[in-house]
Amino acid sequence: MAADADRFERVYQAHHRSVLGYLLRRTDEQTAEDVLSETFLVAWRRLGRVPADDPLPWLLGVARRALANQRRATARQDALRERVAAHAAAVVEHDAVRTAVVVEAMRALGERDREILALHAWEDLPAERIAEVLGCTRAAARLRLHRARKRLARAMLDLGVEEA
Repeated sequence: MAADADRFERVYQAHHRSVLGYLLRRTDEQTAEDVLSETFLVAWRRLGRVPADDPLPWLLGVARRALANQRRATARQDALRERVAAHAAAVVEHDAVRTAVVVEAMRALGERDREILALHAWEDLPAERIAEVLGCTRAAARLRLHRARKRLARAMLDLGVEEA
């Protein structure tokens, strides 16, 4: 094992600058450093396959393939980011349109309906607590909330939205 470590150290010392130079002419510094590390990791793992007489071409071949793998991975990551960004933009646009429709539908409602819907949706109050705020019975609050929701759904249908 010590002989393998010594051989690897000699290969590394003799060729790491050449491999790094090769990589720097093809990519940015950070990627070159990453691929250099990967190249010598492969060399360590496959030390028995590293040519004894001139390991540089073998190392450059490993570096070339590792760099190609890195570029493919980056391209996949970029494509994924673009798909996620496009999806997120569509969701945001959909939500913005939906919010605008809800605001418009709320404007079409009477003050009492807007009040009870706001208490329920924005203040997060159940019908029992809404009854306390409005000074009515729980049954009356539930009925008013139910009717206000129906009127909101109708107003949204009038604006072209199928579900409230």
